[in-house]
Order: sequence, then structure tokens, then C-alpha cells
Amino acid sequence: MLSMRLCLADLQDPKWRSHDGRWINGESWIEPAKVSTVVMEVNDDQAPRVRVRVKECKRDEPDFVALTMEPGQARLSAGVFGTAPLYLTEKAGELHASWDLTLLRSHLRADRLVARVVARTLTRQHRYTSETLFEGVYRLTERAAATLTPHGLSMTDPEPAEHVLEPRTLRPGVDPLAALDELLTDVIRQTPTATGCLGVELSGGADSGNVALAVKAAHYPEVHSFGLLVGGSTGRQQSERRRALAEHCGFRDTATPALQYPPFCPGGVRALRRQHDPAGAFYQEAFDVVREQAAARRCEVMFTGSGGDEINAHHSRTQAELPTPKPVPWLGAKAAQALAEVNEHLAPIPVLPVPTLMAFGMHNPGFLRAGIWPVSPLAHPRIVRFMEQLPHEHKHGKALFRERIRRAGLPDWVAAPTEPENFLAVLEKGLRSYGLPVLDDMLKESILVDLGYVDGKALAQARRNADSAPVVPDLLCDVLALEVGLRSLM
Repeated sequence: MLSMRLCLADLQDPKWRSHDGRWINGESWIEPAKVSTVVMEVNDDQAPRVRVRVKECKRDEPDFVALTMEPGQARLSAGVFGTAPLYLTEKAGELHASWDLTLLRSHLRADRLVARVVARTLTRQHRYTSETLFEGVYRLTERAAATLTPHGLSMTDPEPAEHVLEPRTLRPGVDPLAALDELLTDVIRQTPTATGCLGVELSGGADSGNVALAVKAAHYPEVHSFGLLVGGSTGRQQSERRRALAEHCGFRDTATPALQYPPFCPGGVRALRRQHDPAGAFYQEAFDVVREQAAARRCEVMFTGSGGDEINAHHSRTQAELPTPKPVPWLGAKAAQALAEVNEHLAPIPVLPVPTLMAFGMHNPGFLRAGIWPVSPLAHPRIVRFMEQLPHEHKHGKALFRERIRRAGLPDWVAAPTEPENFLAVLEKGLRSYGLPVLDDMLKESILVDLGYVDGKALAQARRNADSAPVVPDLLCDVLALEVGLRSLM
């Protein structure tokens, strides 16, 4: 949630001053993200040691990045939330960092990619790690630290977070729904806001529905809801559920047809070749529209339902097995060889669920660019721990979440839909209408093919098969999005 350039030479005699939203000292500068709910605190009482903390302006467990500077050394550390992860790199005694990877563009080189990260991306074996696609560019993972000295940049991992390994038996008379209701509403009430104008991502599912009910109970002055409609018969049912929830909560709703903004569509970030994270979200074009709508309505915060699937999952933390990935026929020799390393250099077990933290890295920078602070109450550590202790029958099929929607007075077709929404039709339209022409261009000139990460002949065969196939292989989206993203930065 900050951007910075830090020169070790400037730390010998620090004379920090505030200017135009930045703190400046010689050639060094520090700038917090331009969102109203984030503040920067500077403490130079022990100069030449100077401490900086950029954080959510709330009391209870805020997200933060802390920076301690003294002659010859600077140390960055992060909190548990990972809302907008920090990317950093070092060169010649200078530390460059930002929550926006594209701001480090001058340090990113397509011919210096990390092979195992490319292999993870192309085969959907994503891992939570300090590594990024680019050599020498790192992600500051939750609770981790990065230290810059004249000898270079070093990363320090935290101890693995402690978790409840097995559910507990409820005491007689305990109502878990009442406990969840109180806990979730309390977490939401602590969200910082100056104007009280907030947004809620409302998909029509149980996760965002439960967040919406808690936002209603928190009594904010002005709440807008936003959502992407997936189209077709599933989309019609989704639209009805969204309407019922928005009316029940009294939200001012804006719905956007996702089929109008599929991946690679004209006018989107990829078609325009705007700089963006190559490992960003598939549906960035559609979510960019939602973020623009929220910014136009002056929403300071966007509540999301992220984390609901993870906290309702039933698994053993000691014997978890990852699903077998689909084979990728166009995987090149360099990526195939790197598959043996996909589980190397991983971050320790975090406080929040790993998939949630990874989703934050893909989605949340877009909110910060729009001046909005994203909040995912279901991923709050207090909620995570509550759900870990809950007996499985309350989590199976999101039973407790669905019962909470029923008790609020909403019908069963809202609480437990027979056809949950999905984006498969949106992805198919994006690939068939706009992705295949990108693939044609990629077969003529390609970073990934030239570097050996993708087999050009196998990719050409996939292109020939795509026109007659009933469905374009969704795995093509991985290679196309990565290629376009790399080109946008070069």
C-alpha cells in the first residue's frame, strides 16, 4: 500500500519532509497509496533511525507495511492481511517498491523470467511465494520482512501460522449462527470510512450475500452494490437473487453484463496493451468496469465476498493434497523441466487462507488504482479462526451461510440456488471472439515461444483445432494472458 525509492546513501543524514503527498529525503521518496482509508505515520524521534508505517486508519488489527530506516540499513515488514502485496527490487544500493507491479517496469525484463513461476502460471499450479515472474523482483508475503544493506536485499520468512487442526464440539445451547452474525457485523463496523459511502460486490451467492447482510446491519449512510451478470438462464436466476438481496438490504444497485466485457475484449486493458500484471485476473476487463462504477459513485471502500469458499472448505491441514493439474499440450521444454520445482521456495503457512491471499494479489491492485480500499470480511483472522473451529456439518455446502440468509427472511431460492453463477460462458466468448486473434498474432511472434516456455508447433495445432471445437480450451487463457501481459510491460 505504498510506493518508494530508497537510497542507502540518503539514510546517513535523514531530513525527511512532506511534499505533494510524498515524504522526500534527498533522492529517496515514500508515497502511500491514494486511498482515503490509508494513512502514513512517520516517527523520527530517534533520528537517524526513522520509522514509517502505512496502514488502514482503524484500531483493531489494521493491515500495514512498516519501514525502519537507519544508517546503512532499511527494513520492510508486512502484516497478516496482504490486501495489496508489496513488490520490491534492489539495484546499486537502492530499494524500489510498490503495490503496483507496473510501476517497477524499468526493472522487469522478459528475458529474465523465473522458470518455475512461468510453469506454475501456464499449468495453474499457483503457489504463495515471495517469487514473481521476474528475476530479482519479489513479493513481500504476509508477516515477512525484507532488509536492504550495502550487501544487497535479503528476505526473511515468518514462522508458520498456527491454525485449529480439527473442528470442536459446540457447547449445549450455543447458536453458531448468532455467533457468526455478531462476529461478522463487528468486523465490518470497524472498517474505516470518512464519508460513509461504501460499495459491496454482490454476486448473488452465499458469500457476498452474508457480507451484504452484515453491511446492512452496520448501518452505513450510503451503500452501493455492484455485480457482474453472467448471462443466459443462469444469469437470469442470478439477477433475481441479486435484486432480492439488494432490495432487502436497501442498497443502490448497479449490475453489469459480464458478456459485454469478456477477456481480451476491445477497449479492455489487454486489447489496449495497457501496462498490467501478466499474472492478473482472467476477468480483469469486466472487474475494471465495476471498479470504475464504484469510483464514479465515490465509494471509499468495497466489501467483497472473497474467502468464503476457503473458510467453508473441509480438509485436513496436515494431509492436504492438491488436485492433479490438467495436462497442457503446448507446454515448452523449459517450462516442462521447471515443473519439478513448482513446490520450491514457498512461503510458510499464512494466517489467512492461501487462495485468498493469492486472489488479493490478482484483484486488489485494481481497486487501489481506482482510489478504493478493498475489504474482505470473510477472510478476517477472527472469522477464519471461528470457522476452523466450527463442526463440519455447519460448513458443508455452506450450510450456516445459507441458513443465515433464510433467517434474514429471504426465500430459499436466494439462500440455496439450484444453478450457482459461473463465468464459463464469459471466458468462452472472450477466447473465441477475441482470444483466438491474439493467438494468431502470438504464432507469428511470441516471447514465450522464443524463450522455450511454450511449444509453438503444439500451440499452432491447438489453434487449428479451436475453430471446430465446441468449446475453446480454457487453458489457452493462461498462455494468452501471460503473453499479452509480458508484452504490455516490455
